[in-house]
Amino acid sequence: MTTTSYSRWVTLAGLASTATAGILIIAKLAAWLMTGSSSLLASLTDSLMDISASIINLVAIRYALVPADSDHSFGHGKAESLASLAQAAFITGSAVVLVMNGFSRLVNPEPMRHLDIGIWVTVGALLLTLLLVLFQSMVVQKTQSQAIKADRLHYQSDLLFNAGVLLALGCSWYGWLWADGLFAMLLGLYILKGALQIGYEAVQTLLDRQLPDEEREQIVTLATSVAGVHGIHDLRTRQSGPLRFIQLHLELDDSLPLVKAHDLADLAEARIREAFPGADVIIHMDPISVLQQEDAVSRHSEAQG
Repeated sequence: MTTTSYSRWVTLAGLASTATAGILIIAKLAAWLMTGSSSLLASLTDSLMDISASIINLVAIRYALVPADSDHSFGHGKAESLASLAQAAFITGSAVVLVMNGFSRLVNPEPMRHLDIGIWVTVGALLLTLLLVLFQSMVVQKTQSQAIKADRLHYQSDLLFNAGVLLALGCSWYGWLWADGLFAMLLGLYILKGALQIGYEAVQTLLDRQLPDEEREQIVTLATSVAGVHGIHDLRTRQSGPLRFIQLHLELDDSLPLVKAHDLADLAEARIREAFPGADVIIHMDPISVLQQEDAVSRHSEAQG
């Protein structure tokens, strides 16, 4: 996928999540004021966190797409991971608020008003959130954006969250007032688990974790498919926003002219770039006899040890 296409899709996803959160805040605020439901208050709090996280996400995505400059020669892609960490912090705060509020309502259950309004608003929130998650899933499939993945996980948890709120309101309809607080606590714990997962993935990217095994295997296959390449070694990969960084050493015949070796490296690079558009690929060429000598020395050292 080209950088322009990537930018268009992730920006649309960011705008969609921000707009969705804004609509839900207005609806849930009105419903909470009319019903007094602890579960709806928890849902409103979560939506406030949603819109804060989505705005941060949108700003970070725009910054991550800024081309490399003299001060940031590897680009600005890690802004997406920083946004994911910020989202994890917001989600954690939301979870703590939910658990505390739910415990308070569980200990001191109170009857609710206008439950029918709360139920209809929650059903609407479920449908709107489902549409957003489906759109985000399509964008993730196209772009593999970490920031959109984090945002999608957030809204996927909202689907279960809203389902729990709906169930709590239904129980309260039948007089089980304790259900409002209990479901708020359970949903808060579930969201906390999601926050830890988002934070972990963001930290791993900031620490330059390797690309997934299947992608690394594909790189090896592409490079070694070039006639004249005996193998590769020292494959190093990482990802920053939409950009993959790939470094490897080609193993070539000693007798190859420099121009021919360069042509083989160019061909291997072209095949990798075709599979991973926009990737930053660096290839070093090694004569195979040097590797054999190094391997022999290594085995001798191990034997002496």
